[in-house]
Amino acid sequence: MNSLAMEERIEWLRAELRSTGSVSLGDAAEALGVSEMTVRRDLRQLENEGVARRVRGGARHSEPASFQRRDSSRAAEKRLIAEKLLPLVPAQGLIVLDSSTTMYRLAALIPSAEALTVLTNSIQTFQVLQGRPGVTAELTGGRFDERSDSLIGPLAAATVERLTPDVFFASTGGIDGDSCFESTVEEAALKKACARVSHRTVIGADTAKLDARDRAASVELETVAALCTEVEPDDPQLAEYRKRVRQLL
Repeated sequence: MNSLAMEERIEWLRAELRSTGSVSLGDAAEALGVSEMTVRRDLRQLENEGVARRVRGGARHSEPASFQRRDSSRAAEKRLIAEKLLPLVPAQGLIVLDSSTTMYRLAALIPSAEALTVLTNSIQTFQVLQGRPGVTAELTGGRFDERSDSLIGPLAAATVERLTPDVFFASTGGIDGDSCFESTVEEAALKKACARVSHRTVIGADTAKLDARDRAASVELETVAALCTEVEPDDPQLAEYRKRVRQLL
């Protein structure tokens, strides 16, 4: 019976990771009727199988997630981060938005501008910006990555490297030590290029991504002008990051 119960838990966690892209210890423990310690052990097994990557407070699916799957995960936190970032969007100039669902939400909040060009490697973000007065949306070009619904590759990077954006707004797959991390090497390379040519880099990431690694290192925290999360800047969860970034939002 105990063995069967464990198998059922593993299958539930596997299905949840596949469908939503992530699980939290608290939610999984409540749904399964077990302790968080038990869920942590089950997730360790899935991590050993290569199915999951453990992060603060839970785990994420080990494969790059589609836009739809990412969009349904921690939606309230992403919405709050987007609202906090909106005042940083200039009325004119050039900004870059990455292919994250957080920056998609930021794009959706931009009502109008004076003369703002928004470059993105996200088709969804490009589409949501259509028809906004004073806003011109541009795609980077590049190869479409079906795993993450984003444009990547040398052509996308070459487009970015010819420009000098005012602000690069990005989310990240994880932040650990002095670096941000992404789920694919190609996405990491593109974000490095965006950060390198932009005057300012602003990272918006919910706290589940803190102290968590993904496959490839991207933007160095020392180059980040501001880190925005869903919690207040003086929250204890951000204590270590006050030393690593110039500004917390």
